[in-house]
Amino acid sequence: MDSIMKDLNSPHSMGTTIIGVTYDGGVILGADSRTSTGLYVANRASDKITQLTDNVYLCRSGSAADSQLVSDYVRHFLHQHTIQLGQPATVKVAANLIRLLSYNNKNMLQAGLIVGGWDKYEGGKIYGVPLGGTIVEQPFAIGGSGSTYLYGFFDQEWKDGMTKDEAEKLVVKAVSLAIARDGASGGVVRTVIINSEGVTRNFYPGDKLPLWHEELPPQNSLLDILSSSSSPEPMVS
Repeated sequence: MDSIMKDLNSPHSMGTTIIGVTYDGGVILGADSRTSTGLYVANRASDKITQLTDNVYLCRSGSAADSQLVSDYVRHFLHQHTIQLGQPATVKVAANLIRLLSYNNKNMLQAGLIVGGWDKYEGGKIYGVPLGGTIVEQPFAIGGSGSTYLYGFFDQEWKDGMTKDEAEKLVVKAVSLAIARDGASGGVVRTVIINSEGVTRNFYPGDKLPLWHEELPPQNSLLDILSSSSSPEPMVS
């Protein structure tokens, strides 16, 4: 009983899979939707891709409270910045603000973040800001607990100059692979496409994702699984 209450009272954590990929013309961000409290799923359909400005979005992993707080502060600062300059903030400015907050509070924050967006100066850009506040510009970035299953996959599958459709298929496939292997990732897949034409959000429900090795198809009830499985053969002495 004590262990159950301990899990229920644990901080909300986004044991997560988050991905940012550049393609020829923009960027695509993707994430699963499972938010955990200890061993329990607190929210199975959370949105981990947060809007900072019209052209910059943030993928959040780690402590849900910490990553939400950082995104709220940065959204406020970027709003002030846009008013002062009279034009949208660049992706680099947004990423550096996140880096500044993460690094200056690295002893108190537990948040791994991916910044992605498009601006008229540099086009589509992806920046990774892992635990500790380092900032790294990358052609693709992966984070969260599910990322450990995806490094080899991305080394093989990512290529420069992908089309928008190729990049989105890669992101959805990668998140579904992580969901299959990582117990802290699950739910649905959300993607955000950012380019010169604007922003497009897409939603992929869990029962529409591809199944991988040893995964069971979605069922409405445990009874459906039991009824569909064949009875074991009797033992013969």
